[in-house]
Amino acid sequence: MKQIKILWVDDEIELLKPHILFLKSKNYLVETVNNGNDAIESVKKQNFDIILLDENMPGLSGLETLNEIKNLNPALPVVMITKNEEEYIMDEAIGAKISDYLIKPVNPKQILLSIKKNIDRQRLITQKATSEYQSEFQNISVKINDSFSYKDWIEVYKKLVYWELELEKNEDNAMEEILKLQKSEANKEFSKFIKKNYLSWLSPQNEEKPLLSPNIFKQKIIPLLDKNEQVVVIVIDNFRYDQWKYIQPEISKYFNIYEEEISFSILPTVTQYSRNAMFAGLMPSEIEKLYPEFWLNDEDEGGKNLYEEELLKKQLSRLGRKENFYFDKITNIRGGKKLIDNAATLSNYKLSVIIINFIDMLSHAKTDMEMIKELAGNDAAYRSVTLSWFVHSTLFELLKILSQKKVKIVITTDHGTIKVNKPTKIIGDKNTNTNLRYKQGKNLNYNRKEVFEILNPAQAYLPSTHISSSYVFALNDNFFAYPNNFNYYANYYRDTFQHGGVSLEEMLLPFVILSNK
Repeated sequence: MKQIKILWVDDEIELLKPHILFLKSKNYLVETVNNGNDAIESVKKQNFDIILLDENMPGLSGLETLNEIKNLNPALPVVMITKNEEEYIMDEAIGAKISDYLIKPVNPKQILLSIKKNIDRQRLITQKATSEYQSEFQNISVKINDSFSYKDWIEVYKKLVYWELELEKNEDNAMEEILKLQKSEANKEFSKFIKKNYLSWLSPQNEEKPLLSPNIFKQKIIPLLDKNEQVVVIVIDNFRYDQWKYIQPEISKYFNIYEEEISFSILPTVTQYSRNAMFAGLMPSEIEKLYPEFWLNDEDEGGKNLYEEELLKKQLSRLGRKENFYFDKITNIRGGKKLIDNAATLSNYKLSVIIINFIDMLSHAKTDMEMIKELAGNDAAYRSVTLSWFVHSTLFELLKILSQKKVKIVITTDHGTIKVNKPTKIIGDKNTNTNLRYKQGKNLNYNRKEVFEILNPAQAYLPSTHISSSYVFALNDNFFAYPNNFNYYANYYRDTFQHGGVSLEEMLLPFVILSNK
């Protein structure tokens, strides 16, 4: 491991020899100067890992030296050491982006701790995270094989996402690869679990089932309204649980987490089915039966989710709610700015529902645009782009405005997405839908071991366009490709984000209620 090189700047440097010898005994390289001008010249000529800088020196002061050093190398960590406890000195130093602040007299262990905190921190974090994940690996593996209920799978997924975000910070990629394999194994076992249990969840008599798309409003939103809460529901299309954990620290600056849980998307995990089910409070075939004017099947021409507001109105009416509600769908910057301009009007409604489409557009753009493929090349990059969008978004701006009002904010989604990798062959007729993660049609031909098949759509409350219609869902990170031009389409769609099928990422979704601080 390379030696850490320290520059110590102090006009009484001779008095600090015991400290310097202590640091050298810990295998640090220490150079010393006794004034600001020499410190600046040293930084120009050499590379240092950290600077210990006395604040009170004759000639060029510590603060003046600090500013010059930061002009030369803004990323170089500087620890300010001073006798002066005046608040304005601290404020100026912190404003100049010091890495730490120590008050004289300092002892060698204080100095060592500050160096470790600023230089060795990443290495220590990597070592600790790697060690802890190695210890946890076996426990997660056992849990994956012993998960017999949806609650077990929620815990497995939470653990996998936690370690995904922890190991992402590491400089050692070895553990990330092991975690990726473990997550892949989890998805294989989860697919078996869904094949065995999904249809039973749809029985009205079954009380041991997760929070599903059609029950979001009835089970979660209406009880808030019954408590006379003002509620703003924000549905971020195609929003995964790991993306929620990524933006949560930013949101937590303004809100408390009143409630956080994981809901399940129905199948197919696409907007046409899962979001319409959420707003209607009904499964897709029930929507088709009760409100045929609001439902289009896969092979029908036209937009498949144009009637969400009308479906929500019908659901609220069935639940005995008479109040008016605000509804908006944000698909571009102009729409977002208009929402901010009209934010005050939300106070006139007990219930507001806002759909945000950016992340869904991002995932589709990754398929079609080379630049987006570069920006969101893997899950870590995809999360990072999500965070970058969020902190500069009109959604975050709206949340900041709402944080000043007495309101409950619900953040949820209709489905997630998964980065697909393995093509699997399927054959269908010209009316078969084009989605890469599920197919709906007649006379479909496929390898039964590679899919979750629903031969009787009525069992899954799915519309059936023909007597012989069936649905098949891709599992894990598979995606469907036709035998014609198989290699071309396999290569084109590999490593893109898709949704519609069965995976932890697509089905297990964030459901969060925020309250004002």
